[in-house]
Amino acid sequence: MVRQFAILLFLVFALAGIASFPPVSNSAAAATTSAAAASGPGGAPPGPPPEAVAACKGKTEGAQVSFTGRGGETLTGVCALFNGTLAARPAGGGNRPAPPR
Repeated sequence: MVRQFAILLFLVFALAGIASFPPVSNSAAAATTSAAAASGPGGAPPGPPPEAVAACKGKTEGAQVSFTGRGGETLTGVCALFNGTLAARPAGGGNRPAPPR
């Protein structure tokens, strides 16, 4: 009898613990996935945008290029290597603040 009571008590607490956790929504899972995609492997910054890579296709390092940025603006820059990928570096460095350390 005591053993049955202990099992019943365990099940009640186990189910109460499960019920107290809110379900994970798809949007929360998607936000986690997109946050991971925004940074590279091991938390490294993401690579250059596809527009910058396309601007330097068939070009050499140091070539002057212009391309349309993500916001539709026309950017000019120079082709440079970023972790082995040739991509346009906008004049002025893209005006992005340095990442926190």
